[in-house]
Amino acid sequence: MLAAGCVTIKTRHEVKKEEIHKQMEASEGQLLAAYNEQALAVRSLQATVDLIPSTGSTYSGVIEEYHDVPGFILAERPATVRVIGQAPVVAKNIFDMVSDGETFRIYIPSKNTFLVGATSLTRASKKPIENLRPQHIVEALFWPELADSASVLFEQFDADSNRYYILTVLRPVDGGKLEIARKIWFDRADLRVSRVQLYGANGRLDSDIAYADWQPLGAAAAARAEPVAAQTQYPRDIHIWRPQDDYKLEIRITKLSINVAISADQFELAQPAGAELVRVGEDSAGTQP
Repeated sequence: MLAAGCVTIKTRHEVKKEEIHKQMEASEGQLLAAYNEQALAVRSLQATVDLIPSTGSTYSGVIEEYHDVPGFILAERPATVRVIGQAPVVAKNIFDMVSDGETFRIYIPSKNTFLVGATSLTRASKKPIENLRPQHIVEALFWPELADSASVLFEQFDADSNRYYILTVLRPVDGGKLEIARKIWFDRADLRVSRVQLYGANGRLDSDIAYADWQPLGAAAAARAEPVAAQTQYPRDIHIWRPQDDYKLEIRITKLSINVAISADQFELAQPAGAELVRVGEDSAGTQP
């Protein structure tokens, strides 16, 4: 065999027990029920976080010198949110952002600039910081409930080392057609949501959000106004990728309170005296940055 060049070498690789991923089974209906339970369990949250940008160019001139921005998030369903980022050590605000679901406001003290715009604005700004919107964060924190009448496709997806269930939610468009609204990925190792993809018109991927480090609410829900299911968990690590806006942001939650009462004035952000007002999306002279 050696003379003929027909040598076969056989190797054996032992997979460690802890590396063997179990595969849990679930039906489409069970996954939809689990998703809706999670979506409805969390109505508001207060969180101490670390905000970690992945692309410095997106934050040019604002937080590019910070690799890890400590901050706070206040959020209330369906779409109200406030996000404050601070400089490490000195705890000085480097940005303050709010959104009520229709309008966003962002104050940048270092530039003495106050940005205002509609959340529906889809045009990317030439100044990348204007692409970082508070509503991008709130849509990662809260999920909309899926109605029983929703059009959903059920898929099993196998990767090299992981296996997933995927629910693809469709929405109607003109002409009676359907297009993708969102994809919800469930890791079959634990049936937790590991990824949510949000789509715009014509199949455009607007947000790709990854979830990890799911933990029971437990003490985090101790101050809640109403009880939630004992098995309800919440992710402590959230990665947001906005391909159309050219930025990535990781949110690491270090302290969490769920379903606490948040007063309306905590979501108020007024233009500071002397700050330059920039109306994002307007082309009028003197208002477009």
